[in-house]
Amino acid sequence: MTQKTVYMCFSTDVIHGGHTSIIQKAAQLGELTIGMLTDEVVANYRRFPVLKYGERVKLLESIKGVSKVIPQETLSYAENLRTLKPDYVVHGDNWVTGFQRPIRDEVEQVLLEYGGELIEYPYTENEDYDKLERSQREQLSIPDIRRGRLKRLLETKPIVSVLEAHSGITGLIAEKSTVLKDGKSYQFDAMWSSSLCDSTAKGKPDIELLDMSKRFQLIDEIMDVTTKPIIVDGDTGGLTEHFVYNIRTLERMGASAMIIEDKTGLKKNSLFGTEVEQTQDSVENFCAKISAGRAALKTNDFFLIARIESLILEKGMVDALTRAFAYVEAGANGIMIHSRKKDPAEIFEFCEKFREKDNSTPLVVVPTSFNTVTEEEFASHGVNIVIYANQLTRSGFPAMQKVAETILTNRRAKEADDMCMSIKEILTLIPEDY
Repeated sequence: MTQKTVYMCFSTDVIHGGHTSIIQKAAQLGELTIGMLTDEVVANYRRFPVLKYGERVKLLESIKGVSKVIPQETLSYAENLRTLKPDYVVHGDNWVTGFQRPIRDEVEQVLLEYGGELIEYPYTENEDYDKLERSQREQLSIPDIRRGRLKRLLETKPIVSVLEAHSGITGLIAEKSTVLKDGKSYQFDAMWSSSLCDSTAKGKPDIELLDMSKRFQLIDEIMDVTTKPIIVDGDTGGLTEHFVYNIRTLERMGASAMIIEDKTGLKKNSLFGTEVEQTQDSVENFCAKISAGRAALKTNDFFLIARIESLILEKGMVDALTRAFAYVEAGANGIMIHSRKKDPAEIFEFCEKFREKDNSTPLVVVPTSFNTVTEEEFASHGVNIVIYANQLTRSGFPAMQKVAETILTNRRAKEADDMCMSIKEILTLIPEDY
């Protein structure tokens, strides 16, 4: 008799008794192939894996009953199932409801195409297994591990998606928001600590009035309840003598990157452009600041990214590119190019001309004005990091203002209820083990 074939999918970098039990059951049905989700898929689906893909493959290959392990490059099983046509697909019954239900439905449809069968076993509920998973998640928040994750993300993904966070609760929103679309799961990869949003949350103007010690406190509050990498908006970096201490502190805290802009004097928001007086630093001075910052760092995991204001100040493409190459030569690990135009043409032009000479230095954009461009389009032009720099702040204040006005108008809170998330839903964002 021809041996039956079996397919399972795994993402875990923690193997416990529940996993080995279901693997043994699956192996009794026939020759077992396991589809291992790639690092990129796992990062978008659950959390960034502590172990890299190759190490996770070796874990599964070492378990008795596993015939082979192959990559599964999306949450969708469809491609692998149509290629392998296994007699059975095995899974726990925990995907009958919830986030994975659409994936299960698709598996059933594909199995119907050729007569395969879905076999589900009761999901293993065990407090010790839950503690093990939490311990892995906690490892991701350790400064030395968190700091290097941005570097791993850039090596793993074509584009890194970053959302602004200015408090513990907005950090949890950035950490936990997940969307399933077309068989793929999407999450934000990292968080952006914005001086604009931090100042606004404190009711202060965005003129570098909030000193770095206050910023460090806010960043620490976010880090305390999240695990994802943090990129910090360093404005101009301030005096070089202060900057070298601040960047070293951020590195020690576990932040992954700091972005500083090549302007001088009292800070004015870039989106004002030439409407207000803004002064750009000289190439020589800013390169010296970059070099001093790089020399202050203790590890190779921390990114110092130079933000170029030439397009904002209408100094032209040549000036922007000249500065970019000089800043990289001075030690910048990445270049952020900014524009206040809605048309992304000059951003694309910069990226393409930069990539003609430099194909490795990460490029960063903040599409506040040119917000019609998708992440896939940015990636096709050589962009590596997209930062959504202020959307949570900008959406939160109008909503709160509307609720306040509704309560005043009606002299009671009932009419505002439909605008509000329930306290129970809010509390589900907060880790139970915190």
